[in-house]
Amino acid sequence: MKNIFITASLILVSSSQIFSQIITKEDSLSAGLIKSSSPTVLSSYGNVKYSNNLTEGTSSTNVDRLVLFVGHKFNKKIAFFSEIEIEDVKVAGGEAGGEVALEQAFIKFDINRNNYISAGLIIPRIGIINENHLPNTFNGNDRPMVERLVIPATFREVGVAYYGNSNKIAGLNYSIALLNGLNSEEFQASKGIRGGRYEGAGTNANSLALTGALLYYKNNIRTQVSAYYGGSNTMSKFHTDSLGLKSGIFSLPVQMYEYNVQYKNKGIQLKGLVSFVNIPDAEKLNSFYGNNVAENILGFYAEAAYNLTWKKDKSFILFSRYENIDMTKKTPSNVIANYANNLQFVTSGITIMPHNGVSIKVDYSYRLTGALHASLVNPLVGYNPAQHTINIGLGYSF
Repeated sequence: MKNIFITASLILVSSSQIFSQIITKEDSLSAGLIKSSSPTVLSSYGNVKYSNNLTEGTSSTNVDRLVLFVGHKFNKKIAFFSEIEIEDVKVAGGEAGGEVALEQAFIKFDINRNNYISAGLIIPRIGIINENHLPNTFNGNDRPMVERLVIPATFREVGVAYYGNSNKIAGLNYSIALLNGLNSEEFQASKGIRGGRYEGAGTNANSLALTGALLYYKNNIRTQVSAYYGGSNTMSKFHTDSLGLKSGIFSLPVQMYEYNVQYKNKGIQLKGLVSFVNIPDAEKLNSFYGNNVAENILGFYAEAAYNLTWKKDKSFILFSRYENIDMTKKTPSNVIANYANNLQFVTSGITIMPHNGVSIKVDYSYRLTGALHASLVNPLVGYNPAQHTINIGLGYSF
């Protein structure tokens, strides 16, 4: 065990990835630390949450997700990774629901110590939590909303990706991926491009997408920039031509850009992220599907936290996060701009980790939206743009 820990530390230090750590067996498999020449490993993560909406006077409990990982190392160069996710399985306060879905299923081919290829259902490097979303890697019971509504995390599609580290610039990592495109028919005014993800099921392969990222570690700072460009056209050639759209693999393009930075020094933890989505043909898209989606969507958040213990295996973190999401940054002439889709969040609380892989979270969340469009107001129901919620949850990963 001591030798494994030393080896892991050397790998992480040599890559300048001071923010990473071996948390689960999946991480160990990815880092090449499984001893046996042909092992099969199991891992898991999940969380359960209690929420009390103080504004509405309602409360609920929910098993947000339970994820099972199965991996297999064929040899020193080739390994298989898979995750099956059971999400939003309601255990109280409502009818049974939720979904079972694949979160990843790919084969990793190691070229050398610093370069590898992944092929299958992959999670591209976009944002902070898309790749690293275990309950003990983010504060608060809920993942940041910017990375759910602007960046549609967990964002995964079928494709092939190349990852590498620079030999000339210490701490510089890069990736590029070719993926299937999105489904523009499922874009929504309130959720942006999130509904357009195929997630490996019933994928229309007529559209393709490219994504790339530069990730840089320097002392206590981790910074990343990433971009996505892909088609989203699922229409027939007749409808494509009738709308005056260009055919091809990038027809009805979607552009997504993201920048984030994180800083850690002893107990201090700071992070910030900004993301922008552009749908140039949103007006033509809306005239065909009527999904009322904006041309531009913008979101950002900033978080400050302090770990009172900042020990390796235990944490007591105080944090506060502000988020701003503009789902109507720029709207075409045929869109009814519903400013209730524009959101602000302030989330503050504590994250207690009595041991690596176990988290206890308590947070208070204040949500403020814009005004509901007059045509959507129901005088019998009313609309309250301000919501106050208390959340208590448990999370685990191993």
